[in-house]
Parts: sequence; structure tokens; C-alpha cells
Amino acid sequence: MRKINMRQSFTVILLCLVFFSSCENSKQTETTGSTRLVADESLMPIVEDQLIVFENIYKNADIEAQYKHEKAVINDLLKDSTKIAITSRTLTPQEASVIEKRDLKVRVNRFAVDAVTLVSNKNSADTVITVQEIIDILKGMPSKRQLVFDNPNSSIVRYLMELADISSLPTKGIYALNSNAEVIKYVHNNLGSIGVIGFNWIKQPTVELEPLVAELKVMGVKGLPGKSGSDKFYRPSQDNLALENYPLSRNLYIINCQGGGGLGLGFAAFLAGDVGQRVVLKSGLLPDSMPPREIIIRK
Repeated sequence: MRKINMRQSFTVILLCLVFFSSCENSKQTETTGSTRLVADESLMPIVEDQLIVFENIYKNADIEAQYKHEKAVINDLLKDSTKIAITSRTLTPQEASVIEKRDLKVRVNRFAVDAVTLVSNKNSADTVITVQEIIDILKGMPSKRQLVFDNPNSSIVRYLMELADISSLPTKGIYALNSNAEVIKYVHNNLGSIGVIGFNWIKQPTVELEPLVAELKVMGVKGLPGKSGSDKFYRPSQDNLALENYPLSRNLYIINCQGGGGLGLGFAAFLAGDVGQRVVLKSGLLPDSMPPREIIIRK
């Protein structure tokens, strides 16, 4: 009997893996097959809306979504645990090079604009806040206000740390939980706290969170002097996002590293298309491109 050495055995296993991988990809097109994406937890409501509509239109498409904090989402891309991600930032050149070394092309498309939203308890006196006050709290300056975040590794924390130009969070004035849902529950039950969440959690909460969200107040925010929204306090809305009045806006992206055609490419095209942009519009976020209005003239 012919003996197979360790190197030959490893080669056989590798060829099998490549074969089965190619078979899996061959079963997938832009609108059929199954795949997995990882999305920022703060964007779950809008992602779920898009997936429901996409899979309702394309009956043979099955996209499994997992929701994690931003650092975990990016790590999954870099470790090749997923090839599709939805985040509020693009990849750095260094991160993109890691993926491109696997002979994969990184495709990034913006599909919406979100608002980092501050909420307070309905019985709280807090109704407005300035960006400068937020920065002061993040820099550890004394304040009677307490900011409550979803997760220390979340996109919202990263966004505000960049805004304040800090490398670490202070030990006072900041309280981190695990998710946007936990922030909503905490602010609802704790007078004096200010929650920082994604706008789509306010516009489209889960059934469980609806009665809690109804009893929260969305705070007005005033921008830094000389910056957008510095003339008065603005609350997040599609109009204020479109006019760039609301000072805490962020872009939402789909990152597709699948290589050739596949559900990643199809879902990205769907998000950017007329139906996907209408889903964004209905969600309360700002679409990347405003869908045209259809006017029916009856005789």
C-alpha cells in the first residue's frame, strides 16, 4: 500500500477545502444562495428592515446576520470570519491591505446617514446639550451629567472619542453597558442619566422597547462654534441630517470582500437601489440618495 507523508496529507486536505469552498461559492449568485454578514449592533433595526425586504423579494436568498460591537465586526473581516460587514466607518489602509493580501477586493458603499442620538428620562430636566459639554465630559471635566454608552468598543464610543480627540475614556461621568437596548432600559429607569444611542433605535425600536422609548426625551444638540448646527439646538431628523444642521451625524457603509459575484454584491446593490433607499427613508434615517417621488395623475 502506498504511504502518504505529512506534507502530502496536508496538501490533500487543503485541496479538499478549496474544492468545497468553490462549490459553495458556485451555488451563490447576487440574489440566490446563503451567506453570513456581521453588523454593528447599534445599526440592528435598519439592517433587519433591509434584510426582511431583500429576502421577501428574492425568495432563494438567505443572509444570516450577527450583531456585534464595532471592533468585533472589523476583527471578523480581518480574520476572514466574514466577508460582508455593515459599519459606520470604512477600513483603514492597513486593514484593507490585510484583506487584499488574500486576493480579495474591498468594496465599500455608503447607503445611509445616521445620527448619534442623546436621550434622557421623561422626568429629567435635561432637554438640550452642546457638543462642547459632551467633549468636556469625555475629557473628564466635572459635570452633573452622566453619559451612558452601549459598549466601550462600540462605534458610538469610537465616534465620540474621535470628536473629543481622546485616546481613553475617563473614569468618571461615563457608564458603559453592553447594547443600545440596555442603554434605553437604563435611562428609562434612572433619572439624571443621558443615553447615547443610534437614531434608528428611537425611530424603530423592538416591540419590547417601544413602551420604554415612548417615555424617553430626544435631546437637542448644539454644535461647536463655527461648525454645523452651532446657531441653535437641533434634534435628529431627516431634514436636519440632510441640511447638515444636526452636529452628530455619521455615515453607514456596507463592506463587501467576497471577491466575485455573490450575495454580498447583490445586497450592496439592493441597499443602494431604489427599494433599499426607500427602506432607509421609511426608517427615519437619511438615504444616501433620495428616492424619486412617484406622482399619479388621475383624470
